Amino acid sequence: MTAGSPEPAVPQQGAAGSAVSGPARGLDPGATAVTTTGLAKRFRGGQLAVAGIDLLVPHGAVYGFLGPNGSGKTTTIRMLLGLVSPTAGSHTVLGRQMPAAAAQVLPRVGALVEGPAFHPYLSGRANLARLDAADRTADPSTAGRRIETALDRVGLTAAAKKRYRAYSLGMRQRLGIAAALLQPRELLVLDEPTNGLDPQGTREVRTLVQELASDGVTVLISSHLLAEVEQICTHVGVMHVGKLVAQGTLNELRRSQQPRVAVETTAPAAAVRTLAELGLTPGPIEGRHVTAALGEAEPEKVLAALVHAGVPVRQFTVDEAGLEDVFVALTGEGFDVSG
Repeated sequence: MTAGSPEPAVPQQGAAGSAVSGPARGLDPGATAVTTTGLAKRFRGGQLAVAGIDLLVPHGAVYGFLGPNGSGKTTTIRMLLGLVSPTAGSHTVLGRQMPAAAAQVLPRVGALVEGPAFHPYLSGRANLARLDAADRTADPSTAGRRIETALDRVGLTAAAKKRYRAYSLGMRQRLGIAAALLQPRELLVLDEPTNGLDPQGTREVRTLVQELASDGVTVLISSHLLAEVEQICTHVGVMHVGKLVAQGTLNELRRSQQPRVAVETTAPAAAVRTLAELGLTPGPIEGRHVTAALGEAEPEKVLAALVHAGVPVRQFTVDEAGLEDVFVALTGEGFDVSG
């Protein structure tokens, strides 16, 4: 379906018990592209899909809304766009209270949610023309130019005359993004935008998102692919079973997890003893490899202690936490890294 700089954050306690960077008290909604306060959705059957989350999407950010399928991401996006009514809480989009200001806000928002829906017997270009003609805010005199520009931006110019039913899944995703770009947008909301794309198509979408962000467009990307989020996003929110367990800049989330030292040695048991004597907590021995959270210890002193203890060190590295490490630490489980 297609549709039309932050204040300081304060640490809050998430429902899962993790530190969550949430909206500060008295935050001016105009300072952010999206702000939610206690946003929740419980369906008629009793399922709590979204459990009172506080999102904070700064203007100009590429915000990765991260979580496995079924974690509540799409339900949250549907509430943000006024497609589903929340059971509790409130939210603003582009500084305006929703859904009251939907008529003023949604023309400034481009969205691709739960896959695009188009007429199968029409060409890609004709489908975009129909969507544009149905938009009361669109200028008919510029329709042709805007449609061609949108097709070109997603790499579909060569397939513009092909009927939609002949499009691959990846091409359909691209056409959905093109529909979201028919008008200038201040906020772009993309739900799993690389679904069905081959590696080349994924790179093209990544480049497109980066170009839009450089033009000042705020982009909210829902994804379950850690590698994609890590490559293009400036900010991340992590969802887990309906709860927002953490959010902040990508670097903030990485720094929330301690770096680890990794030692390759032919005497792993001796390395474990030495690391433990330094106050580190080594993980299980895996062949010739031993790892431990660095904590407050200095890497140079750890290496010197290993050498002084006679541990034959073949390799010594300090690994910063990646997004996968952060997610596993927050939720106790992992999910797709690259799809």
